[in-house]
Amino acid sequence: MAVVNVKSEIAGNVWKIQLKPGDKVEAEGEIMILESMKMEIPVLSPKAGTIKEIRVNEGEAIAEGQLVAVIDG
Repeated sequence: MAVVNVKSEIAGNVWKIQLKPGDKVEAEGEIMILESMKMEIPVLSPKAGTIKEIRVNEGEAIAEGQLVAVIDG
């Protein structure tokens, strides 16, 4: 299985984490929701697999391109 790094496409705050390590995720499945400029932006999985790590916490400010999750795909 290949490891897939999921990065944020925008800077913002982690509003809600939807999945935890060990959870299965479908391709385009929602991993977490970011809040940026009063908008909610989902972070989607690029492929199906199992969440290996969540690298951020709810309420944390993150940068564009920051690693937010790791998937075993």
